Amino acid sequence: MSSVEFEPVIGLEIHAQLLTRSKIFCGCSTAFGAEPNTQVCPVCLGLPGALPVLNRAAVDHAVRAALALGCAIHETSVFARKNYFYPDLPKGYQISQYEQPLATGGALEFTSGGARVRVGITRVHLEEDAGKSLHDIAASEDTPGGPRLVASKRKSYVDFNRSGTPLIEIVTEPDLRAAADAARFFSNLRDILVWLEVNDGNMEEGSLRCDANVSVRPQGSDRLGTKAEVKNLNSFRFLQRALEYEIDRQAGVLRDGGRITQETRLWDSAAGRTVSMRSKEEAHDYRYFPEPDLPPAIVAEERIAKIRGEMPELPDARRSRFVREYALSDYDAGTLVEISRSAAEYFEIVVGQGVSAKLAANWVLGPVRAMMKELGTEDMLAFASKMTAPALASLLELVERGTISGSIAKDVFEKMIETGRSASDIVQSEGLEQIDNQSAITALIADAIARNPDAVAQYRGGKSATFGFLVGQVLKAAGGKANPKRVNELLRAALDE
Repeated sequence: MSSVEFEPVIGLEIHAQLLTRSKIFCGCSTAFGAEPNTQVCPVCLGLPGALPVLNRAAVDHAVRAALALGCAIHETSVFARKNYFYPDLPKGYQISQYEQPLATGGALEFTSGGARVRVGITRVHLEEDAGKSLHDIAASEDTPGGPRLVASKRKSYVDFNRSGTPLIEIVTEPDLRAAADAARFFSNLRDILVWLEVNDGNMEEGSLRCDANVSVRPQGSDRLGTKAEVKNLNSFRFLQRALEYEIDRQAGVLRDGGRITQETRLWDSAAGRTVSMRSKEEAHDYRYFPEPDLPPAIVAEERIAKIRGEMPELPDARRSRFVREYALSDYDAGTLVEISRSAAEYFEIVVGQGVSAKLAANWVLGPVRAMMKELGTEDMLAFASKMTAPALASLLELVERGTISGSIAKDVFEKMIETGRSASDIVQSEGLEQIDNQSAITALIADAIARNPDAVAQYRGGKSATFGFLVGQVLKAAGGKANPKRVNELLRAALDE
């Protein structure tokens, strides 16, 4: 098979922690970063006699995500016990859904290389997270001077704080044919989940993880090959690199006459390769059976309709509308949406105050983002607490009316953040109104021409680049308050006489 070209077939399983204050079956906190094993109770530890109670907010979040993906929500879904042993799974089983999940069907579409890619959604179901195993961490060792912390290479610890955190698992059809498309799908899905406020998108903290199922087959074949599952990928880059490696590995095995083993593999980012973890279990290996301590979850049509009615406009739809309604470029519209839902809403409030869309976009994508970085926040709502959208609009209105120049506006913007004063108050009290008087600008131009005879001669000799230098000299002399457009017009007229 050395000359055979192979096609990859990829399906993804995304595990997304839901943004609820308490766990899926108990009242323990889901806050990240607490001391190990301090956010646990008999329910999430799986102690005998402890009965789970379903978190309503988790169900609503799951329905919201499923609706965004175009899935059919089932009025009745059933929880099941997924039985397997793992040190961070204290019950010996995970409460999940199997034969009767919350939602099925649906799809997510995106553009890749100028073409539309459609990835079908097999199912969206609710489940609980397991705890977290910690390997090779600091351990206490007795010494003559007392206990001290040392690195342990022989001990593992388990933190059960995460046990019972509500998850949705989103399983795709095997519709992806490229590693880069898989990474793009994962990225777009993250944007939707964060936009809906059902997941925080923090992959470093493990609140969004991806397992990738990948196989290869001869180009043109419609038969699926033997797949390998690459577990716990927590970045778009790692997903793409792991798939690229695994596709090459499997193709190489087949070209050499070997056979692919169905197994679970892990991505070693340092070595840049996948490594075998265990043989891949089949569904029957988990011995699923209905969870006897939980009744079926009933989601009435009225509840689904209410959640649907409260859904925000989704990222792709808003991006398209920004281009259509505000004549923004694809880049500007896309970037506004990618920052966050609150950034897109902030922009629309500014425009709603009568500011031109292009100017508003330039400021949100420029000075506002730069100021957010300086303030150490990526949260537009936190920035809005320092400068509301109407306050920014009042500043930009002064620019559009020609009351102040763009450069002066940036200084006023910083003073508004520092002091909380209004734009008009700062401009009036500090005498920052733009010089638009023709006689005043003409006098400044005459002075600049007199002081820079060499530059004037070069311009008149055909070296047009010196024109910008002369404009800068006029604006500098005016303290940045001269109207740049008027300066350009009057200076050009003076030099061309």
